[in-house]
Amino acid sequence: MNILLTGGRAPATLDLARAFHRAGHNVFMAESLRGHLSQPSAAVKANFVVPAPRQNKEAFLAALKKIIIENQIDLLIPTCEEIFYISMGRGQLPCKVFAEPIKKLNQFHNKWNFVVNAIGLDLYAPETILINSQEDLLHAYAHWRELVLKPIYSRFAARTLILPPLQMALSTLRFDSPWIAQELIDGRQYCSYSVCHGGVVHAHTAYPSRFTAGQGAAITFEHVEHPAIFTWVKTFVRENNFTGQIAFDFIQTADGLLFALECNPRATSGIHLLASHPQFVDAFLDPQPGCITPADKSTHMLSTAMLMYALPTAIMDSQFLDWLKTFFTSNDVILNFRDPLPFFLQLRSVLAYLSLARKEGISALEASTFDIEWNGGK
Repeated sequence: MNILLTGGRAPATLDLARAFHRAGHNVFMAESLRGHLSQPSAAVKANFVVPAPRQNKEAFLAALKKIIIENQIDLLIPTCEEIFYISMGRGQLPCKVFAEPIKKLNQFHNKWNFVVNAIGLDLYAPETILINSQEDLLHAYAHWRELVLKPIYSRFAARTLILPPLQMALSTLRFDSPWIAQELIDGRQYCSYSVCHGGVVHAHTAYPSRFTAGQGAAITFEHVEHPAIFTWVKTFVRENNFTGQIAFDFIQTADGLLFALECNPRATSGIHLLASHPQFVDAFLDPQPGCITPADKSTHMLSTAMLMYALPTAIMDSQFLDWLKTFFTSNDVILNFRDPLPFFLQLRSVLAYLSLARKEGISALEASTFDIEWNGGK
């Protein structure tokens, strides 16, 4: 089968490409970032540079259509936030697309819509207030002593404000786009990732969020059996009749209450825990009854991110010994001796992010999605 992946900049996409290649499929890659992480991979039959979807959606979709026709693509699997642009144009693309329509995806990607959806299903999410004005913000501060502020469209917790003083919040929020305020909940953080068809979960993993890049993006991965998370995910997927890849961030309090903080209806790093499973690809193409979980119980990591982000934080937080143990007992998800070039050439994409970050006055983490992120709109 001919598979087209987008979002080759992401380590998760590289692992997905390798999994499909091992299963005997032809993997093609379309990306707007030149020299992206997956570009030199032996798992990829051909790479295509496409226009940036955020800056030129129609040209991006036209380029995908051309690639699909000329390479007889059977299935397109979006992996990063370009999924929202593909979802908007899925009717133009002459192959099967592993993504829901944009209206449904926005119910999950939009943080306010997600909370409303979850509460409507009687699933736990933090108490939340939609912030459209200074009056709304003041109401939130009158309601809670300790709160978190987030834009309704954001990723990696890049703009999240945790316990901000009121004056900081008033000076930061411009009210040109909505935010949400949520009660701060103390507890242990977890992430989940699942592959679903017709409201049924066919592949699933959950892992604690220990070391992160910035405030939100996990960079170490170790599967844990967590029945409460699995039940939460199965209920949400079933009641929304969801097909695709979906991931959630959770927090569990000391007394065992589980709250879903937000949803990513796309691929995430949980792929690293499932990619080696011999039936993982089947979860996309021909799902069998039941649900697979990671066969490999080892710990995985993004070693470059561990050095760039987690090491300085670990030193400041007196967690260096824990960092050291994790670093030397975990498998790097990019390094593969049968496919070594992505690991040795990964600095190219890192330098591209750093250059763009300087140019736009944003963080390197924000630069990694600058040309593909979707913040609502047409």
